[in-house]
Order: sequence, then C-alpha cells, then structure tokens
Amino acid sequence: MVVSSGACSTARRQDIDRAKGLAIVLVVFGHLVARADPLGVHWYEPLRRAVYTFHMPFFLYLSGIVAVFSGALYTRPENWTALCNARARRLLIPFFAIGSLIVFGKFLTQQFLYVDNHAASLGAALANLVWHTADSPAGCIWYLFVLFLLTLLAPVLLWANFGGLYYLLIAGFILYCLPLPAYLYLDQFGKYGIFFCIGAFAASRDERWTAFVDRRWRPLLLLFLCLLALIAGFGKNWPVRPELFLVGILSLPALHGLVRHSSIPSAAMLLWLGENSFVIYLFNTIFIGIAKALLLRITDWNGSHFLIFALVMLLSGIFGPILLRQMLFKRVEILDRYTR
Repeated sequence: MVVSSGACSTARRQDIDRAKGLAIVLVVFGHLVARADPLGVHWYEPLRRAVYTFHMPFFLYLSGIVAVFSGALYTRPENWTALCNARARRLLIPFFAIGSLIVFGKFLTQQFLYVDNHAASLGAALANLVWHTADSPAGCIWYLFVLFLLTLLAPVLLWANFGGLYYLLIAGFILYCLPLPAYLYLDQFGKYGIFFCIGAFAASRDERWTAFVDRRWRPLLLLFLCLLALIAGFGKNWPVRPELFLVGILSLPALHGLVRHSSIPSAAMLLWLGENSFVIYLFNTIFIGIAKALLLRITDWNGSHFLIFALVMLLSGIFGPILLRQMLFKRVEILDRYTR
C-alpha cells in the first residue's frame, strides 16, 4: 500500500505504516503452519484461530483508507484504463511472479525437502493460481488479486452512484452475505471486501473517525482482547462469518487507536516493518518454508520442538524478505519498484 506524498500528513502516514507493521507480523504468524499441524502442540491453533478473525479485515481496512488518501477511489471514467494499468503493475505482476515462483519452487524442491500443499501436476498448480483458488498452491498471496479487483470496481460503483460511499458499504455487506464460489478468489473478495469499504468510508470522514478512535480505542481494545480470549478458548466450532464480521469490525478502531500513539512499545519497529510490509507479504511464506524444511532435516517439529520452529520461522518470515530486498532488490531498479 502506497500513500501519495500530498495525500495526508506525515504523522498520519506513519500512523498507517505502524498499523501495517502490526498487521504484517500477524500475517506471518498465521502462515507458520500451512496444512499438517505439529503433534502435541495445543497453543498455536487457538491463537491462529483468534488472529484469523481480524488480521486480514484490518489489512483490507487499511487498504481502503489508502485508496481514499491516494485518490485512487475517486478516479474518473476517462482515467480508469490508466488506473487498471497502474494497479496491474503494482499488484498482478507481483501476484503472478511470486505465485509462479512458489509453484516452480515447490516442484523443484519437493524431491529432497518437505513441501506443504504441493499439487499433483505443474499444470494443475499453475491453473489453480487463479481458477480453482481453494486449491491454490500460493493462496497466501490472495490479497493482491482481491485488492486489484476492489480498487478497480470501487471507483466504478462510486461513479455510478455519484460518489456515495454509503452505496459502497451496502454493496460490501451484500457481497459479505453471499456464498460466492472459490474461483478467481471471489470467495475472498466477498468475505473481505466489506472491510475495504469500511476503511474507505472512515477515510472519507477522517477527522470525525480519528476523533472517535482516539476517544474510544482503550475500552474497545479491552473488549476486543476479551473476545479474542473467548475465541481462542471456546470458539473452535463457532460460525465463521458472524465471528469474522463482529471481531473484524471491532478490531478496526481498537488496533488503529493503539498504533496512532507513537509512545506505544516498539513504535519505531512497527513503523519500519510497515514500510517493508509489501516485500514481507510477498516473500514471507517462501522464507518460512525454507526455514521449516531445513529444521526438519535436524529434528521433527512436534511437542516442545515447535517453540524453536515457530520462533525461527517467524523471524525468517519477517526479516528474510527485508534482507533480500536490502541485498538484492534495491540494487536492481525494476525489482525495487515492484517490491517497495
């Protein structure tokens, strides 16, 4: 996500970057276990279940805010082609590049290293990147494809309704309630688009929204944490859609209010991670997979071993992509442009 230099104040851009930093750490945490759970580990899955009720809603909310601040959401019809081209360069090229890298990487390495979620054939794996997306070998990057669709369709809907963001919220809620199929990531589009719309609506009323967030974030954060504890402890069989909607919406003012204060612990670290969130998102699962495969050559990841695995994989998923960008991508202009 990129905010234009004149779109908002420096403090506000840092505020959003800190939020992105928090969100991307949660994304990496959720990717530590892909398919088969480690044996004898009873703490990770409840925590991941709780994290999955809000981390991507929060990411899409931030994306909606940026879409308003950057002006992309208010693109006029004569500029839609240019918007489509710009969004394709920013989102689809990395999506297909990383997706293909993951597919080919799995096929090359599965002969001698453990690989999660490998397909029966190379052709099926490539097709599933965009078609049978419930079986996508690179489902971890669905956000790029969904954000591309959102940032193209939202300006059309706004133009058709004379800029009325209320209609955008209504459309997002309707899509959330529809059982969309898992083709072209339409299920994810419907599931998370509402949070993009909420972010756009909040950004359009920036002063009133941030005033509300600054007043209420502490009690909302407490309520949010209590809900997460209940979900982690008892929510294994709770209905997903109502839970995601309730916790996802509650997380927006709670977490946004938390990161709006530069005095919070690790504020500088969150800001730095937020500035590198795109490259972390693109490459975190690759570095997690490499770390896991190498560790599995030494020992299994069951029981108490998983604590070491989780720590090494988390650090690899966060700092590996940043190191890759610093050492390689920044030296090659085209790579730097697509990973910044």
